[in-house]
Amino acid sequence: MSELKLVSWNVNGIRAILKKDFLKDVADLNPDILCLQETKAQPEDVQSALETVPGYEFYYNSSKARKGYSGTAILTKTKPLEVIYDMGIEEHDQEGRVITTEFDQFFLVTVYTPNSGAGMKRLDYRAEWDVAFRDHLMALDEKKPVVVCGDLNVAHTEIDIARPKPNYNKTSGYTQTEIDGLDNILEAGFIDTFRQFYPEEVKYSWWNYKFKARDRNVGWRIDYFLASERLKDQLKGAEIHNEYFGSDHCPVSLQLAID
Repeated sequence: MSELKLVSWNVNGIRAILKKDFLKDVADLNPDILCLQETKAQPEDVQSALETVPGYEFYYNSSKARKGYSGTAILTKTKPLEVIYDMGIEEHDQEGRVITTEFDQFFLVTVYTPNSGAGMKRLDYRAEWDVAFRDHLMALDEKKPVVVCGDLNVAHTEIDIARPKPNYNKTSGYTQTEIDGLDNILEAGFIDTFRQFYPEEVKYSWWNYKFKARDRNVGWRIDYFLASERLKDQLKGAEIHNEYFGSDHCPVSLQLAID
């Protein structure tokens, strides 16, 4: 058995984070596979940015609908067997939110789940997305186990948000509709890996820039690694890396044992 280190990070703009300590941080984290969300750049800009990260094959999916918006990328030391972009549903495939990579023993999916937006104006769309994304994961899981990571834009339970009561059903990312969406993925046969190792630990992965929330640790845990239940015995560790800056999110990681 060997171990793979998987890292996921919403970088809040690949060009912006490269001006900070991103390359040093990636070298320090030294992931076998690095998944990024919110690259916020057109294909040529993502390409030139990722070329500065040594030692990785990389794949990216940029928004077709709006320039400089959304977007995902995967950097990997091992070339995947196949790379699939989006979910094959035109309505959901305009913003570069999903990349699926197939490896020998598992699928790895990175996702930047749509935010329900100011005033929750996209909440109905978000509910439709959650169903489609769950179906995508279930279809993959029929073939081989799945690891899914990224910014799921939902705090799952009260322990995952610093101020649950004032935000519940009033703030995007902590409505019952969004919580139900994640519940439905977990009930379809997936594990929240951080909670597998730390069922009661209070730790966050996102802080609002506007209110200097990170200084006060008034945060949300909205970045996840989920894994097929049959990978349970291969999960060797899951962490939230609060020590890394550069974005309003911090990286999260998963250690996975493979043959």
